[in-house]
Amino acid sequence: MKPAQADAYLRRIGAAHPAWPTADVLRELQLRHLMTVPFENLSIHLGEEIVLEEERLLDKLVGSRRGGFCYELNGAFGMLLGALGFDVTLLAARVYGEEGRLGVPFDHLALRVRTVDGGDWLVDVGFGANSHYPLAFGERGEQTDPGGAFRVIVAGADPAGVRGNDRRFGDLDVVRDGRSQYRLETRPRVLGDCLAGAWWHSTSPASHFTQSLVCSRLTEDGGRITLSGRTLTVTDPDGGKEGSDLATDEEVLKAYRERFGIELERVPVVRKGQS
Repeated sequence: MKPAQADAYLRRIGAAHPAWPTADVLRELQLRHLMTVPFENLSIHLGEEIVLEEERLLDKLVGSRRGGFCYELNGAFGMLLGALGFDVTLLAARVYGEEGRLGVPFDHLALRVRTVDGGDWLVDVGFGANSHYPLAFGERGEQTDPGGAFRVIVAGADPAGVRGNDRRFGDLDVVRDGRSQYRLETRPRVLGDCLAGAWWHSTSPASHFTQSLVCSRLTEDGGRITLSGRTLTVTDPDGGKEGSDLATDEEVLKAYRERFGIELERVPVVRKGQS
């Protein structure tokens, strides 16, 4: 990432260029990213190609002021952090679904980030409602965050009976409020490894991303605002929800524009045969 591109990205999230890649800077950057760059799957329902390449990701997130899903958000954020001097490793994960079943390989992408002041952090700006701040990668006890009580623990056996206790590349489970969110591999990856996962999530009828629309971001007060189809939901920091249905296309487009900073020419609609 060129310096001018990094500066444009920082302006996108309302952050100043940091003098040093410290843990405090990382905390601020993650929070600002969550508040300004929405988690969204609109491209799937607008017929837009999802390309996991640096220039295309920057064009989308920075140039067009859009959001994306995990591969796009964490992929682009990892590039920014690397350009700012952080030590960034891409990690693959599998998301826990119904009845504790694990999703497909490369189901999710997260970041391991090391800071100049000795920090080692799990960073994730692409999992919807998640921790507001980085989680200490090596901490196995509870970590309190505005987004909940989190733990990063050594994983048990997977469905094939393989355990995650390998000292070098063992799997970890990320747990929020007592519920397992995803199983994280600790083996380093590159963004191209996620192409199959991105293709599956954007094309398979079994993927929840092809079955529904979502656009969501953290709010300045620590709550969340989400537009799912034509339903706009505002969640306060204590979990209280207030929803409203948007009757017209104009109202939907206005919500995308004013609530998420996304300018669309037409309303995305779940394609027939995918619901």
